[in-house]
Amino acid sequence: MTARRIAVVSAGLSNPSSTRMLADKLAAATVADLAGRDVVASVDAFELREYAHDITNNLLTGFAPPALETMLSAVVSADALIVVTPIFSTSYSGLFKSFIDVIDPDALHGMPVLIGANAGTARHSLAIDYAIRPLFTYLRAEPVPTGVFAASSDWGARADDVKPLSARIDRAARELADAIDRRPVASGLDPFDPEAYLGKGGSFGHLLGGLSGE
Repeated sequence: MTARRIAVVSAGLSNPSSTRMLADKLAAATVADLAGRDVVASVDAFELREYAHDITNNLLTGFAPPALETMLSAVVSADALIVVTPIFSTSYSGLFKSFIDVIDPDALHGMPVLIGANAGTARHSLAIDYAIRPLFTYLRAEPVPTGVFAASSDWGARADDVKPLSARIDRAARELADAIDRRPVASGLDPFDPEAYLGKGGSFGHLLGGLSGE
């Protein structure tokens, strides 16, 4: 069986968080879909509120503290990425955008991405396509066609029985699983570790120039 790794990033501010809840559902559906293809997928889940101070320090100093550096390395070296942000003032949260700003602009090139968002009302559902999707397109990532939005009404006592949301989750998870299946297995190279890079035949010139060592 093939092994893959999915990074999950949620930008909710509260605990418990409906943003994290949606992220977990998207991850679980993707893992289940991959299992049906004889692909074993592990999940690394990160809540940005736990890294808020480190992200701010990175923006101010240009250097990532160790915990943030480890998290960024796990994200950019994954086979796929699931991101979920709350919608504030018709767009993604400031914490979510700050996280994107500390990622190397080329690090997500070709990365399959499943986009999720949540807000109090379904009136904000279009934010996925007019705000979040263009952000990842600019980074040359590959967002799957279906974005999943959840309003507060989707998290009632019978949330698991809300077919429109569950159907969107299943469809988006299937699209992400398709993208993962088509993608070559990640090398496991840590882009923040020059020694690991050089050990695979790279050079400092290639490393500094952002070029492949092959």
